[in-house]
Amino acid sequence: MSLRFQIALSQIKGIGPVLAKNLIAYIGNAEGVFRESQANLAKIPDIGIALSKQIKQQQTEALNRADKELFFIHKYNINTVFYTDKDYPYRLKECADSPIILFTKGNISLNGSRNIALVGTRDATEYGKELCCNLIKDLAKFVPDATIVSGLAYGIDICAHKASVEVNLPTIGIVGHGLDRLYPAQHRQTTVKMLEMGGLVSEYLSETIPEKQNFVQRNRLIAGLCDAIIVVESAEKGGSLITADMAQSYNRDVFAFPGRVGDTQSAGCNRLISSNKAGLITSASDLIQAMCWEINPEQNTVIQPSLFMELTEIQQIVVGILRKTETLSVNELAIALQMPVSKTSSLLLEMEFNGIVKCLPGNVYKLRP
Repeated sequence: MSLRFQIALSQIKGIGPVLAKNLIAYIGNAEGVFRESQANLAKIPDIGIALSKQIKQQQTEALNRADKELFFIHKYNINTVFYTDKDYPYRLKECADSPIILFTKGNISLNGSRNIALVGTRDATEYGKELCCNLIKDLAKFVPDATIVSGLAYGIDICAHKASVEVNLPTIGIVGHGLDRLYPAQHRQTTVKMLEMGGLVSEYLSETIPEKQNFVQRNRLIAGLCDAIIVVESAEKGGSLITADMAQSYNRDVFAFPGRVGDTQSAGCNRLISSNKAGLITSASDLIQAMCWEINPEQNTVIQPSLFMELTEIQQIVVGILRKTETLSVNELAIALQMPVSKTSSLLLEMEFNGIVKCLPGNVYKLRP
Protein backbone atom coordinates (compact mmCIF):
# COMPACT_ATOMS: atom_id res chain seq x y z
CA MET A 1 0.00 0.00 0.00
CA SER A 2 2.78 2.46 0.88
CA LEU A 3 4.41 1.92 -2.53
CA ARG A 4 1.22 3.10 -4.21
CA PHE A 5 1.38 6.45 -2.45
CA GLN A 6 5.14 6.74 -2.96
CA ILE A 7 4.75 6.37 -6.72
CA ALA A 8 1.78 8.74 -6.74
CA LEU A 9 3.72 11.43 -4.87
CA SER A 10 6.43 11.33 -7.53
CA GLN A 11 3.76 12.11 -10.15
CA ILE A 12 2.36 15.31 -8.65
CA LYS A 13 3.22 18.13 -11.03
CA GLY A 14 4.79 21.11 -9.31
CA ILE A 15 6.20 18.93 -6.54
CA GLY A 16 9.75 17.98 -7.42
CA PRO A 17 12.20 15.91 -5.35
CA VAL A 18 13.10 18.75 -2.98
CA LEU A 19 9.52 19.64 -2.08
CA ALA A 20 8.51 15.97 -1.92
CA LYS A 21 11.22 15.35 0.68
CA ASN A 22 10.07 18.42 2.56
CA LEU A 23 6.52 17.07 2.67
CA ILE A 24 7.71 13.70 3.94
CA ALA A 25 9.85 15.38 6.60
CA TYR A 26 6.82 17.24 7.98
CA ILE A 27 4.13 14.59 7.55
CA GLY A 28 6.12 11.40 8.02
CA ASN A 29 5.35 9.37 4.89
CA ALA A 30 3.95 9.56 1.36
CA GLU A 31 0.52 8.24 2.31
CA GLY A 32 0.14 11.03 4.87
CA VAL A 33 0.56 13.63 2.12
CA PHE A 34 -2.59 12.34 0.43
CA ARG A 35 -4.52 11.93 3.69
CA GLU A 36 -3.69 15.41 4.97
CA SER A 37 -6.14 18.25 4.50
CA GLN A 38 -5.42 21.04 2.06
CA ALA A 39 -5.41 23.55 4.87
CA ASN A 40 -2.71 21.69 6.77
CA LEU A 41 -0.64 21.13 3.62
CA ALA A 42 -0.71 24.87 2.97
CA LYS A 43 0.92 25.52 6.35
CA ILE A 44 4.03 23.50 5.44
CA PRO A 45 7.01 25.73 4.48
CA ASP A 46 7.45 26.20 0.72
CA ILE A 47 4.07 24.58 -0.05
CA GLY A 48 1.47 27.28 0.51
CA ILE A 49 -2.06 27.58 -0.78
CA ALA A 50 -1.37 27.18 -4.51
CA LEU A 51 0.69 23.98 -4.25
CA SER A 52 -1.57 22.44 -1.63
CA LYS A 53 -4.49 22.98 -4.01
CA GLN A 54 -2.54 21.33 -6.87
CA ILE A 55 -1.80 18.29 -4.71
CA LYS A 56 -5.48 17.79 -3.96
CA GLN A 57 -6.56 18.40 -7.55
CA GLN A 58 -4.07 15.85 -8.92
CA GLN A 59 -4.54 13.28 -6.18
CA THR A 60 -6.96 10.93 -7.95
CA GLU A 61 -5.09 10.99 -11.25
CA ALA A 62 -1.75 10.35 -9.51
CA LEU A 63 -3.13 7.38 -7.56
CA ASN A 64 -4.68 5.88 -10.68
CA ARG A 65 -1.33 6.19 -12.47
CA ALA A 66 0.38 4.55 -9.49
CA ASP A 67 -2.06 1.61 -9.67
CA LYS A 68 -1.16 1.12 -13.32
CA GLU A 69 2.54 1.20 -12.49
CA LEU A 70 2.12 -1.32 -9.68
CA PHE A 71 0.71 -3.79 -12.21
CA PHE A 72 3.76 -3.29 -14.44
CA ILE A 73 6.17 -3.62 -11.50
CA HIS A 74 4.68 -6.91 -10.32
CA LYS A 75 4.39 -8.37 -13.81
CA TYR A 76 7.99 -7.68 -14.82
CA ASN A 77 9.77 -8.07 -11.45
CA ILE A 78 10.84 -4.45 -11.20
CA ASN A 79 12.38 -3.45 -7.88
CA THR A 80 11.77 -0.10 -6.21
CA VAL A 81 13.58 1.86 -3.54
CA PHE A 82 12.09 4.92 -1.84
CA TYR A 83 13.93 7.84 -0.30
CA THR A 84 13.17 6.74 3.28
CA ASP A 85 14.13 3.09 2.72
CA LYS A 86 17.32 1.92 4.42
CA ASP A 87 18.73 0.61 1.14
CA TYR A 88 18.19 3.87 -0.75
CA PRO A 89 21.63 4.88 -2.11
CA TYR A 90 23.39 6.74 0.70
CA ARG A 91 25.40 8.73 -1.84
CA LEU A 92 22.20 10.06 -3.43
CA LYS A 93 20.85 11.09 -0.03
CA GLU A 94 23.63 13.67 -0.01
CA CYS A 95 22.13 15.24 -3.17
CA ALA A 96 19.19 17.56 -2.54
CA ASP A 97 17.68 16.99 -6.00
CA SER A 98 17.88 13.18 -6.00
CA PRO A 99 14.64 11.33 -6.92
CA ILE A 100 12.36 10.15 -4.13
CA ILE A 101 11.90 6.79 -5.86
CA LEU A 102 14.06 4.64 -8.12
CA PHE A 103 13.11 1.67 -10.28
CA THR A 104 15.69 -1.05 -10.87
CA LYS A 105 16.03 -4.23 -12.88
CA GLY A 106 18.69 -6.89 -12.33
CA ASN A 107 21.00 -7.96 -9.54
CA ILE A 108 21.89 -4.49 -8.30
CA SER A 109 23.60 -3.07 -5.24
CA LEU A 110 23.39 0.72 -5.37
CA ASN A 111 25.53 1.02 -2.25
CA GLY A 112 28.70 -0.59 -3.54
CA SER A 113 31.88 0.18 -1.63
CA ARG A 114 33.53 1.86 -4.66
CA ASN A 115 31.27 3.23 -7.37
CA ILE A 116 33.05 4.65 -10.40
CA ALA A 117 31.32 6.42 -13.29
CA LEU A 118 32.82 6.38 -16.76
CA VAL A 119 31.34 8.85 -19.23
CA GLY A 120 32.35 10.31 -22.55
CA THR A 121 31.47 11.05 -26.13
CA ARG A 122 29.04 9.02 -28.19
CA ASP A 123 31.53 9.24 -31.09
CA ALA A 124 34.36 7.45 -29.31
CA THR A 125 37.65 6.95 -31.10
CA GLU A 126 39.79 3.82 -30.86
CA TYR A 127 42.03 5.81 -28.49
CA GLY A 128 39.10 6.45 -26.14
CA LYS A 129 37.85 2.87 -26.30
CA GLU A 130 41.32 1.54 -25.53
CA LEU A 131 41.68 3.85 -22.52
CA CYS A 132 38.29 2.74 -21.25
CA CYS A 133 38.97 -0.98 -21.65
CA ASN A 134 42.46 -0.83 -20.14
CA LEU A 135 41.20 1.14 -17.15
CA ILE A 136 38.41 -1.32 -16.39
CA LYS A 137 40.67 -4.31 -16.92
CA ASP A 138 43.12 -2.96 -14.33
CA LEU A 139 40.34 -1.96 -11.94
CA ALA A 140 38.98 -5.50 -12.05
CA LYS A 141 42.42 -6.78 -11.10
CA PHE A 142 43.33 -4.33 -8.36
CA VAL A 143 39.94 -2.97 -7.19
CA PRO A 144 37.67 -6.03 -7.57
CA ASP A 145 34.98 -4.49 -5.35
CA ALA A 146 34.44 -1.62 -7.81
CA THR A 147 31.10 -1.03 -9.56
CA ILE A 148 31.13 0.70 -12.94
CA VAL A 149 28.30 3.15 -13.63
CA SER A 150 27.44 4.74 -16.96
CA GLY A 151 24.51 5.76 -19.15
CA LEU A 152 24.16 2.88 -21.66
CA ALA A 153 24.54 5.35 -24.54
CA TYR A 154 26.64 4.89 -27.67
CA GLY A 155 30.40 5.38 -27.49
CA ILE A 156 32.23 5.42 -24.17
CA ASP A 157 29.15 4.43 -22.14
CA ILE A 158 28.50 1.11 -23.84
CA CYS A 159 32.25 0.47 -24.07
CA ALA A 160 32.46 0.77 -20.28
CA HIS A 161 29.52 -1.61 -19.78
CA LYS A 162 30.88 -4.18 -22.22
CA ALA A 163 34.37 -4.07 -20.72
CA SER A 164 32.92 -4.52 -17.24
CA VAL A 165 30.91 -7.56 -18.31
CA GLU A 166 33.99 -9.11 -19.89
CA VAL A 167 36.01 -8.88 -16.64
CA ASN A 168 33.08 -9.68 -14.32
CA LEU A 169 32.84 -6.26 -12.69
CA PRO A 170 29.32 -5.22 -11.63
CA THR A 171 28.02 -2.50 -13.92
CA ILE A 172 24.94 -0.28 -13.69
CA GLY A 173 23.27 1.54 -16.56
CA ILE A 174 21.29 4.69 -15.71
CA VAL A 175 18.60 5.23 -18.34
CA GLY A 176 16.45 8.21 -19.28
CA HIS A 177 13.20 6.32 -19.87
CA GLY A 178 10.91 3.75 -18.30
CA LEU A 179 12.05 0.17 -17.80
CA ASP A 180 9.46 -1.10 -20.28
CA ARG A 181 11.84 -0.28 -23.13
CA LEU A 182 15.53 -0.04 -23.95
CA TYR A 183 17.31 2.76 -25.72
CA PRO A 184 19.36 2.28 -27.80
CA ALA A 185 17.78 -1.07 -28.71
CA GLN A 186 21.10 -2.22 -30.20
CA HIS A 187 22.49 -2.56 -26.68
CA ARG A 188 20.00 -5.22 -25.64
CA GLN A 189 22.50 -8.10 -25.76
CA THR A 190 24.92 -6.28 -23.45
CA THR A 191 22.07 -5.27 -21.15
CA VAL A 192 20.98 -8.90 -20.72
CA LYS A 193 24.50 -9.76 -19.55
CA MET A 194 24.55 -6.73 -17.25
CA LEU A 195 21.46 -7.99 -15.41
CA GLU A 196 23.50 -10.86 -13.94
CA MET A 197 25.99 -8.56 -12.17
CA GLY A 198 24.35 -5.16 -12.09
CA GLY A 199 21.48 -3.93 -14.22
CA LEU A 200 19.40 -0.86 -15.00
CA VAL A 201 18.22 2.09 -12.91
CA SER A 202 15.58 4.67 -13.78
CA GLU A 203 13.60 7.34 -11.99
CA TYR A 204 10.91 7.20 -14.67
CA LEU A 205 7.68 5.22 -14.80
CA SER A 206 6.92 2.79 -17.62
CA GLU A 207 5.75 4.35 -20.89
CA THR A 208 8.18 7.26 -20.39
CA ILE A 209 9.90 7.76 -23.73
CA PRO A 210 13.61 8.67 -24.05
CA GLU A 211 13.31 12.43 -24.47
CA LYS A 212 16.31 14.75 -24.53
CA GLN A 213 15.62 16.42 -21.18
CA ASN A 214 15.42 13.02 -19.49
CA PHE A 215 19.05 12.30 -20.33
CA VAL A 216 20.17 15.58 -18.78
CA GLN A 217 18.22 14.61 -15.67
CA ARG A 218 19.70 11.12 -15.53
CA ASN A 219 23.20 12.59 -15.63
CA ARG A 220 22.73 13.79 -12.05
CA LEU A 221 22.09 10.18 -11.01
CA ILE A 222 25.32 9.02 -12.65
CA ALA A 223 27.19 11.79 -10.81
CA GLY A 224 25.42 11.33 -7.49
CA LEU A 225 25.70 7.55 -7.32
CA CYS A 226 29.49 7.54 -7.58
CA ASP A 227 32.61 8.33 -5.60
CA ALA A 228 34.59 9.25 -8.70
CA ILE A 229 33.58 10.32 -12.20
CA ILE A 230 35.99 9.79 -15.08
CA VAL A 231 35.58 11.56 -18.41
CA VAL A 232 37.32 9.32 -20.89
CA GLU A 233 36.83 11.30 -24.08
CA SER A 234 34.69 14.38 -24.71
CA ALA A 235 34.32 17.16 -27.24
CA GLU A 236 34.10 20.82 -26.24
CA LYS A 237 30.41 20.37 -25.46
CA GLY A 238 28.50 17.28 -24.42
CA GLY A 239 26.53 15.41 -21.81
CA SER A 240 29.65 14.08 -20.11
CA LEU A 241 30.74 17.64 -19.29
CA ILE A 242 27.31 18.26 -17.76
CA THR A 243 27.82 15.14 -15.64
CA ALA A 244 31.25 16.41 -14.57
CA ASP A 245 29.74 19.75 -13.52
CA MET A 246 27.02 18.00 -11.55
CA ALA A 247 29.62 15.77 -9.90
CA GLN A 248 31.54 18.83 -8.79
CA SER A 249 28.39 20.34 -7.30
CA TYR A 250 27.97 17.11 -5.31
CA ASN A 251 31.59 17.27 -4.12
CA ARG A 252 32.54 14.16 -6.05
CA ASP A 253 36.04 13.56 -7.39
CA VAL A 254 36.27 14.26 -11.12
CA PHE A 255 39.04 12.94 -13.37
CA ALA A 256 39.75 13.07 -17.09
CA PHE A 257 42.07 11.40 -19.56
CA PRO A 258 44.07 13.94 -21.57
CA GLY A 259 44.10 13.99 -25.34
CA ARG A 260 46.29 15.46 -28.03
CA VAL A 261 46.22 19.22 -28.55
CA GLY A 262 43.81 19.99 -31.37
CA ASP A 263 41.96 16.68 -31.07
CA THR A 264 38.29 17.70 -31.09
CA GLN A 265 37.19 14.50 -29.36
CA SER A 266 39.42 15.28 -26.37
CA ALA A 267 38.91 19.05 -26.24
CA GLY A 268 36.44 18.76 -23.39
CA CYS A 269 38.77 16.59 -21.31
CA ASN A 270 41.71 18.93 -21.88
CA ARG A 271 39.59 21.92 -20.86
CA LEU A 272 38.44 20.18 -17.66
CA ILE A 273 42.06 19.49 -16.75
CA SER A 274 43.41 22.93 -17.69
CA SER A 275 40.67 24.68 -15.70
CA ASN A 276 41.33 22.46 -12.66
CA LYS A 277 37.85 20.99 -12.82
CA ALA A 278 39.26 17.49 -13.21
CA GLY A 279 42.37 15.66 -12.12
CA LEU A 280 44.55 14.24 -14.89
CA ILE A 281 44.81 10.46 -14.96
CA THR A 282 46.44 8.11 -17.44
CA SER A 283 45.72 4.77 -15.79
CA ALA A 284 44.02 2.89 -12.97
CA SER A 285 47.16 3.46 -10.90
CA ASP A 286 46.61 7.24 -11.04
CA LEU A 287 42.99 6.83 -9.97
CA ILE A 288 43.80 4.47 -7.11
CA GLN A 289 46.48 6.80 -5.76
CA ALA A 290 44.32 9.91 -6.13
CA MET A 291 41.42 8.27 -4.28
CA CYS A 292 43.77 6.85 -1.59
CA TRP A 293 42.18 3.45 -1.98
CA GLU A 294 43.61 0.52 -0.08
CA ILE A 295 43.93 -2.38 -2.46
CA ASN A 296 44.28 -5.05 0.21
CA PRO A 297 42.56 -3.57 3.29
CA GLU A 298 42.86 -6.83 5.26
CA GLN A 299 46.57 -7.15 4.57
CA ASN A 300 48.67 -4.99 6.87
CA THR A 301 52.08 -6.20 5.79
CA VAL A 302 54.04 -4.75 2.90
CA ILE A 303 54.02 -6.90 -0.21
CA GLN A 304 57.47 -8.40 -0.72
CA PRO A 305 58.75 -9.68 -4.06
CA SER A 306 59.32 -13.41 -4.33
CA LEU A 307 62.96 -14.45 -4.68
CA PHE A 308 61.87 -16.87 -7.36
CA MET A 309 59.41 -14.61 -9.20
CA GLU A 310 59.67 -15.12 -12.93
CA LEU A 311 59.69 -11.73 -14.60
CA THR A 312 58.37 -11.19 -18.09
CA GLU A 313 60.72 -9.80 -20.71
CA ILE A 314 59.31 -6.28 -20.42
CA GLN A 315 59.45 -6.41 -16.60
CA GLN A 316 63.11 -7.42 -16.78
CA ILE A 317 63.78 -4.38 -18.98
CA VAL A 318 62.08 -2.10 -16.42
CA VAL A 319 64.14 -3.63 -13.60
CA GLY A 320 67.33 -3.11 -15.61
CA ILE A 321 66.48 0.55 -16.29
CA LEU A 322 65.67 1.28 -12.64
CA ARG A 323 68.86 -0.41 -11.43
CA LYS A 324 70.84 2.07 -13.50
CA THR A 325 68.82 5.20 -12.75
CA GLU A 326 67.40 4.34 -9.27
CA THR A 327 64.26 6.42 -9.89
CA LEU A 328 62.30 7.47 -12.97
CA SER A 329 58.89 9.01 -13.57
CA VAL A 330 56.24 7.10 -15.47
CA ASN A 331 56.69 9.46 -18.43
CA GLU A 332 60.46 8.90 -18.51
CA LEU A 333 59.95 5.14 -18.33
CA ALA A 334 57.40 5.31 -21.15
CA ILE A 335 59.97 7.07 -23.32
CA ALA A 336 62.68 4.56 -22.40
CA LEU A 337 60.36 1.63 -23.14
CA GLN A 338 58.91 3.30 -26.25
CA MET A 339 55.43 2.52 -24.94
CA PRO A 340 52.31 4.68 -24.47
CA VAL A 341 52.03 6.17 -20.99
CA SER A 342 48.75 4.32 -20.38
CA LYS A 343 50.35 0.91 -21.05
CA THR A 344 53.44 1.83 -19.06
CA SER A 345 51.25 2.81 -16.09
CA SER A 346 49.38 -0.50 -16.28
CA LEU A 347 52.68 -2.40 -16.38
CA LEU A 348 54.03 -0.49 -13.39
CA LEU A 349 50.81 -0.97 -11.44
CA GLU A 350 51.08 -4.73 -11.89
CA MET A 351 54.74 -4.69 -10.88
CA GLU A 352 53.91 -2.54 -7.84
CA PHE A 353 51.38 -5.04 -6.53
CA ASN A 354 53.74 -7.91 -7.24
CA GLY A 355 56.20 -6.16 -4.94
CA ILE A 356 58.78 -5.42 -7.66
CA VAL A 357 58.64 -1.62 -7.74
CA LYS A 358 57.48 1.13 -5.41
CA CYS A 359 55.62 4.28 -6.41
CA LEU A 360 56.85 7.53 -4.88
CA PRO A 361 55.06 10.92 -4.87
CA GLY A 362 54.78 12.45 -8.32
CA ASN A 363 54.40 9.08 -10.09
CA VAL A 364 58.11 8.36 -9.68
CA TYR A 365 59.10 4.69 -9.47
CA LYS A 366 62.00 2.82 -7.86
CA LEU A 367 62.85 -0.81 -7.24
CA ARG A 368 61.82 -2.26 -3.92
CA PRO A 369 64.81 -3.17 -1.75
